[in-house]
Amino acid sequence: MPDPRETFVSRRPVRGTRRRALVRTRFVLAGAGLVLALTATMPGVAAAVPPPPPNPSDTDIAAAGSAVDSRLGQVGQLIDAIASANQQLAQLDDEVAVKREGVNKALVDLQNARDAADVAAAVVGAAQQALADAGTQIQAAQRKFDEFAKSSYTQGSGVASMASFLGSSGPDDVLDRAQVLKVLSNSQNAVLDGLQRARTEQANRDSAARESKQQADAAASEAEAKKAEAEQAIAEAQAALQAEADRKATIESQRDSAQTELDAARSNVAGLQDQRAAYGDWEAQKAAEDAAIAAATAAAKEAAVQAAARVSANLAAQQRAAAIAEGQRSHVDVDDDSSTSTDTDSSTTTTPTTPKTTTTPKTPTKPKTSTTPSVTGSAAVELAIDRGMSQLGVPYSWGGGDENGPTKGIRDGGVADSYGDYNKVGFDCSGLMIYAFAGLGISLPHYTGYQYTAGKQVPSSEMKRGDMIFYGPNASQHVALYLGDGKMLEAPQSGSVVKVSDVRYSGMTPYAVRMVS
Repeated sequence: MPDPRETFVSRRPVRGTRRRALVRTRFVLAGAGLVLALTATMPGVAAAVPPPPPNPSDTDIAAAGSAVDSRLGQVGQLIDAIASANQQLAQLDDEVAVKREGVNKALVDLQNARDAADVAAAVVGAAQQALADAGTQIQAAQRKFDEFAKSSYTQGSGVASMASFLGSSGPDDVLDRAQVLKVLSNSQNAVLDGLQRARTEQANRDSAARESKQQADAAASEAEAKKAEAEQAIAEAQAALQAEADRKATIESQRDSAQTELDAARSNVAGLQDQRAAYGDWEAQKAAEDAAIAAATAAAKEAAVQAAARVSANLAAQQRAAAIAEGQRSHVDVDDDSSTSTDTDSSTTTTPTTPKTTTTPKTPTKPKTSTTPSVTGSAAVELAIDRGMSQLGVPYSWGGGDENGPTKGIRDGGVADSYGDYNKVGFDCSGLMIYAFAGLGISLPHYTGYQYTAGKQVPSSEMKRGDMIFYGPNASQHVALYLGDGKMLEAPQSGSVVKVSDVRYSGMTPYAVRMVS
């Protein structure tokens, strides 16, 4: 996050000789810090490789493979057992089907036997009724014969014939009487013998009907017994079928459990193999990232060293920066006595104190600045960038940095103190800009809000290499130097270092500031 603690304070005059001596010292400090923190200056390179994934050993993978093999054998045996159980179930199903059809046959036979018994019973009843009717007819005929014989004996055959007609109750009776008379007239004994034969035949039919009834009853009884036997056979077959089904279900459960274990073992093998492959990919990525980091580090180091060499060789820029610094008040000193000299230079820690003299406080005014560059054009832009890039890796120090290089920071009673900025030699964001542009003869105040109005404001969408980028309301939070291609040079915050970062567009002010063109 950008540091919101940029502020402006007055400067204490420092002797020019000590200022010039400090220039060389600060370049040495910058070079030392550069090598230690170059990797942090390359955004998207450091810490790009994730932590290594698990890398299972060959023993782990072999053990997982053995577990799969053992589960395969177990599952195979259970599958064979299930196949055997299925075959047994099929046989039992066939047996039950046969026995079920046996029950159906017994039921059909039972119904047929019952129907036959019912028919035989009806025949027996009819025969008995016919036999009874025949006996009645014989008795009636016997009575009529006796009456006729008696009448014939007392009255003669002619009167008897006429009397039979006159005494009849209808045509049938007349015919019967006529028949009897005719039979009697032919042969009384023959008529009686015929009736007796009819009675005997009817008695024989009754006897046959009784026998048929007895046979039908026996068949029905046998059918009932076969039905009971068939039902018992079905019950036994179904019990066996259920037992076999239960056994099959048990085997299937065991198979499913073994299959689950097999799947888990296979998954474990696949997972270990995937982990091995992932680890191999990680190794390749790590090697590529290490090579990229090494190349980027070498390139950054070379760029920073070259920039530092150009800055060190540019005596004119050094002189311009020293001239600007000469006679400036130190921004870490709150003593209003501008005439008092001191042996403390800008690299000495100074804690704000209460002034010893009682004077009427003066209204703070914006410090005088020189915004007219001594050099212009693309060479001036590159000189400012070179000066800033030469400080890559130098620690962030709140309140640190001036025209000649890094200085000790100051206390803020909070975040900066927790990082020990007051005891670090380095730059904060606006201090880095002061150093970068001092070589062009440009004097900037140590406050981002004032730096925002120090040069020509251009829309941020039109910023060019060498422009200053600002963040926060009225540029009150942060400033960085635009390098082009979406990159910027900045001293970001306590605990960090001067580095190159991707441009952050969130929170950016509407304008960038162009100091030289």
